[in-house]
Amino acid sequence: MVVYNVTVSIDENVANDWLDWMRATHIPDVMETGHFKESRLCRVHGEEDGGVTYAITYVAFSEEELNKYQENHAPRLQAEHTKKFAGKFAAFRTLLSVIDEFKI
Repeated sequence: MVVYNVTVSIDENVANDWLDWMRATHIPDVMETGHFKESRLCRVHGEEDGGVTYAITYVAFSEEELNKYQENHAPRLQAEHTKKFAGKFAAFRTLLSVIDEFKI
């Protein structure tokens, strides 16, 4: 299993608008590409001067599907995010390979 994690620190002055847009538009647009089977929007807890940090995880069907997403959809979707919130956020992306899962 491959997890694509996007961590975003967003200016607290636009954090509510960003959160609404992520829930209503961006995350559904990413999911509609068909390359992910689930996603989660998480708040990162801790001190952040002037910002609020979130982690969005997308579970890809496979590494090949993630690569297709990154080639065919990510540039457009990231550009939309940047245009809407330019100068109000910092983001970084991480690719995680799940080694084991433990469930109760």
